[in-house]
Amino acid sequence: RVLRNPLSGAAPDWVEFSGTSLVRPILDGRSNIVELSVKNPKGKIEGVALRLYNPKTRQWNINYASARDGALTAPLYGGFENGRGVFHGQDTHEGRVVLVRFVISDITANSARFVQSYSADGGQTWIDNWIAVDRRRR
Repeated sequence: RVLRNPLSGAAPDWVEFSGTSLVRPILDGRSNIVELSVKNPKGKIEGVALRLYNPKTRQWNINYASARDGALTAPLYGGFENGRGVFHGQDTHEGRVVLVRFVISDITANSARFVQSYSADGGQTWIDNWIAVDRRRR
C-alpha cells in the first residue's frame, strides 16, 4: 500500500496495490535485480531496483528507477543485522529534499516486509509512505 500525499499533514490516505516483485540474482548471487509491477483499478506502479553488495564494507546499496519517468533515484545504503535490513538515503518529494529510510523485516524463506519512510526534519520524525509484504509464489 502507498500513502497519498505523505508529509502533507493530511489524514492518512492509503491506496492498496497488488502485483509482483520478480527478484533475480546477478553476479553469482552477490547482488540482485528486482522488477516491480503492482496495480489497482486506478493505476499502476512499475520500476526496477538494483541491489548491490560491497563485501569490503559489508553493506548494500539499493538503486531504484520508476518506469513512469526512467529516472534513477539516489541510492540508499545500509545492511542487515539480527535479521533486519535498514537503509538510508536522500531523495526529493514534490520538489522537497527528504531523507529516506527503507526497512526490510519479518524475513523468512518465503516472505519479507518492506517499509519506506520519509523525513522532512532531518530524521527526527518519519512518515511511512510505502508498506509491502512480498510472498514467494509456490
